[in-house]
Amino acid sequence: MLENQQQPKSQNITRTATRVTRADREKLLGQRGVTVWFTGLSASGKSTVAQLVDLMLVERGHHCCVLDGDNIRHGLNSDLGFSPEDRNENIRRIGEVAKLFASNGIIALTAFISPYRVDRDRNRAIHEKGDFVEVFVDCPLEVCETRDPRGLYAKARAGKIPEFTGISAPYEAPANPEIVLDTARENEEQSAARVVAYLEEHGYLKG
Repeated sequence: MLENQQQPKSQNITRTATRVTRADREKLLGQRGVTVWFTGLSASGKSTVAQLVDLMLVERGHHCCVLDGDNIRHGLNSDLGFSPEDRNENIRRIGEVAKLFASNGIIALTAFISPYRVDRDRNRAIHEKGDFVEVFVDCPLEVCETRDPRGLYAKARAGKIPEFTGISAPYEAPANPEIVLDTARENEEQSAARVVAYLEEHGYLKG
């Protein structure tokens, strides 16, 4: 078991099995549930590519959901900041939510910086084998800074945003991701198409 994997505080709880099995749901949906975990620096293209993958899959009749970093922080994780501890909890919660989707036959697309390797490895560990596909959106820091659509890097450089990944906080690249996207060299449509092709080749898109 990985360090920091939380255990329930209460001991008076029992898991409840559903009458509809995962196989039943996947047969109905014509697909295999999976979490596609996009990780990379801010402005690397994670959210854009995830949204395009979502669109491509829905157009083919598949059922997906996109869990995006900023959107989640407006609701489920609105109580968390950007300290290492809060980043850890942010990614832990998302991993659990994505796992629920995947185990019910949904293709969950998550777009989070998720800078720490141990947090991503923990989320892989809680999924069933084959249910977690890590996508490293590999874009050099200098390219991300030139994009900087919200001016975050400039603010971080000026010391206005503490604990900013790539500037004042670390980013640990994946060691063995299933997919590596070079978003400095390929356009968003090409990156998204490669993710869809991987899912098709590995049997996630049964329909």
